[in-house]
Amino acid sequence: MSTSSTIVHRILLPSAIGAIAALSILLWAPGWVIPQVMQPIFDTPTVINAEPQADTLRTQGPVSYADAVDIAAPAVVNIYTRKIVQRKTHPILNDPYFKRFFRNRPESSERIQSSLGSGVIMAGNGYILTNNHVIDGADEILISLRDGRDASATVVGTDPEADLAVLRIELDNIPHIRVASEHSLAVGDVVLAIGNPFGVGQTVTMGIVSATGRNQLGLNTYEDYIQTDAAINPGNSGGALVNAYGELVGLNTAIFSQSGGNEGIGFAIPSEVATRSLMDIATHGTTIRGWLGIEVQEATPTLIDALGLPKELTGLIVTGIFPDGPAELAGLSAGDILVDINGKNTSDARNAMNIIAALRPGDRIDIEYIRNGETQSTRAIAGQRQQKSSKD
Repeated sequence: MSTSSTIVHRILLPSAIGAIAALSILLWAPGWVIPQVMQPIFDTPTVINAEPQADTLRTQGPVSYADAVDIAAPAVVNIYTRKIVQRKTHPILNDPYFKRFFRNRPESSERIQSSLGSGVIMAGNGYILTNNHVIDGADEILISLRDGRDASATVVGTDPEADLAVLRIELDNIPHIRVASEHSLAVGDVVLAIGNPFGVGQTVTMGIVSATGRNQLGLNTYEDYIQTDAAINPGNSGGALVNAYGELVGLNTAIFSQSGGNEGIGFAIPSEVATRSLMDIATHGTTIRGWLGIEVQEATPTLIDALGLPKELTGLIVTGIFPDGPAELAGLSAGDILVDINGKNTSDARNAMNIIAALRPGDRIDIEYIRNGETQSTRAIAGQRQQKSSKD
């Protein structure tokens, strides 16, 4: 075989066949040869604006509530009280015989008891709201502002039945808090508790509103509490509960605790209740509450069964009437069952008491009641409830 034939059969012919095969593969199955582009597992984020949006995030809240704290915290104060108490001694030490031996060792019969709490400056003229139990019986009250200033406070008035007290200080350029609009609070709202727990200094904790309208806790005569899981500890009493905008929604008052510390259940007096007491005390020296002049008991199943009344009945059974009181003048008598006051159901005695207390002397009270199985109605004129002192 010639040299030229050898080159054709050994080199050119296999090359041609390979080229034809490669061309066929490219035309009929390109995916076998050209690698496919892999899709990313995560989408690449689109950058709209590379500049930081710190101001927007702070205002919105999920990242930081620093704006709310900056607005509210200057108006929250630390309260330090001092009270002189008599030291208890054993009766035998008062015996003249023993006094002969101890006359060279005189022991003071008095000692100073200190306590702490928090308060909220409500007005630029120095009015401060706090809890009555924070300052009850104090001989000296010192207010410490966030800006480092201190001032002695005087007691303007107290409302022991709601555990509120109004103080006043004399200083220039006093910051004061903004109050949220009435009924603006809802379960699930973010709230911040600002106060002086354990005397460590001003502290902020965060939580949500767990419930509203809590009563029957046995804390005070009038109870209408906000419940929150924001950490509230001893020393927080009288401090501010604010919303995410730095507005006052409540006054921290009590905790439910089996250990003495925070367990996620705290209670605050709503700001509208506290503000009303502040205005009354500042203007009249006492809290003004409506009064109907009755004693009632809830219609429990046991009581209903004992009186032979229908089991489905709900309401308040009148057990006592004050002579010449609004209820007696309106024709009510013991044994009547109150089912409605000013259009609101009266199955809960605490709620009914709060409804009446929220009225002003002279306001009308439309009452629906049951007597001898018949539904009747009457109208009373609210009187003024006489406030009980903290010692009653």
